[in-house]
Amino acid sequence: MSTATEIYYDPYDFDIDQDPYPVWKRMREEQPLYYNERYDFYALSRYADVEAASVDWQSYTSAKGILMEMVKAGLPTPPGLFIAEDPPEHDMHRLILSRAVTPRRVQVLEERIRELCAEYLDPLVGSGGFDLVQDFAGHLPMRVIGALVGIPDEYLVSLRDRVEESARLTEEKPQEEQRLPSIGAPYAPFLEFRRANPADDFLTTLIQARFTDVFTGEERGLSDAEILNYVGMLYAAGVETTARLIGWLGKVLAEHPDQRAQVVADRSLVPNAVEETLRFEVPSPIQIRVAAKPVELYGQRVEEGKIVTLLTGSANRDERAFPGADTFDIHRKIDAHLTFGKGVHYCFGAALARIEGRIALEELLNRFPHWDVDLSGAELIHTATIRGYHRLPIVL
Repeated sequence: MSTATEIYYDPYDFDIDQDPYPVWKRMREEQPLYYNERYDFYALSRYADVEAASVDWQSYTSAKGILMEMVKAGLPTPPGLFIAEDPPEHDMHRLILSRAVTPRRVQVLEERIRELCAEYLDPLVGSGGFDLVQDFAGHLPMRVIGALVGIPDEYLVSLRDRVEESARLTEEKPQEEQRLPSIGAPYAPFLEFRRANPADDFLTTLIQARFTDVFTGEERGLSDAEILNYVGMLYAAGVETTARLIGWLGKVLAEHPDQRAQVVADRSLVPNAVEETLRFEVPSPIQIRVAAKPVELYGQRVEEGKIVTLLTGSANRDERAFPGADTFDIHRKIDAHLTFGKGVHYCFGAALARIEGRIALEELLNRFPHWDVDLSGAELIHTATIRGYHRLPIVL
């Protein structure tokens, strides 16, 4: 008979990462507040707990770091990296971003997204099969973010590969040896170019932004470091997570061909198919927080300074929130899920991710109403926060 003491969860264990759902289920039932002694962190796995911690930034701070390595190293938050800030600094930087990434700009991208889908998918028609990630999903989000930010296409592939490689965990490069990249450094040449050549894009808006500093009360512009970290954050988050979402759409719908056929026949089902995929397979299933003060949970005391991981991927499979949670159902009524977080740190790019996922699925189905996945050639990418496919061959 299994006992609670036998539960072991480790976000850096590749075997667990292949299919974390069984251990997450046991954690929800037996140890809703789990402690990992090796890496000295706690984990919350139930929907209600992850939701509550997500909105309670006063108790669970993001300001100590967004990666476990960042917290343990005691590294300061890079300026402008607002996902690793709390109010009021977070609100100040997020407001600036909201002025740069406007709903109008996002909507204008719709036509461009369809053009890009055609550019990548049309040559694959009649091919008999292709790699959904390497040939499509890994390219589309970087081109979309590139268009939004103002980065020329010829630089995008090398940037994507550099971002992906910096985040990747390998057996030869375990967690203890990770080094955090300078998230904004690769974009410095584009900043200088845009200063000399303003345009209607994200980078130009940031260069021209003026705001009142919440600490000094003075009006100022963004520093180069703040601008570059804004861009790096938007690129890394927007490209990696959306690429994994499209990969999951391909895999999950291949595993449920009856439901895929329903979507093919009725395109009004596409948005909810995307939403259910976001719930069912979370591209970023682990979020890091630090206890800002002692908290009591399930009869245990979590001391100030301890790392608390919010397992959004587990929360979205909690039967308490979603009956039949381990079943994929494109007709599921989803009032809310935690894939994009909640509260002040709700994912800024959620709307764009949904638009990209919807259009990508529509355009895939327009050309390929049926496909199977060749799992023998599939490869999950292992990072500290992202879960999804690096390679996903499909057979038409």
